[in-house]
Amino acid sequence: MRQEYDFSKSIKNPYAKQLKKQITIRLDEKTIDYFRKLSEKTGMPYQSLMNSYLTDCAKRHVAPHLQWN
Repeated sequence: MRQEYDFSKSIKNPYAKQLKKQITIRLDEKTIDYFRKLSEKTGMPYQSLMNSYLTDCAKRHVAPHLQWN
């Protein structure tokens, strides 16, 4: 390995802003089951489906309709 490297002509990673952040979230089992079943139909990992759905909601500024019983 070299002692020094020249990064003067390097460029920033264009995908750096798109990196995902790992979090911990508590979800109902029925919700997880729904996305797992959907995952089997689509062939897409269930966590990716969840992320895709939430991303779509955020882009469209969808607000949840909450009803407390």
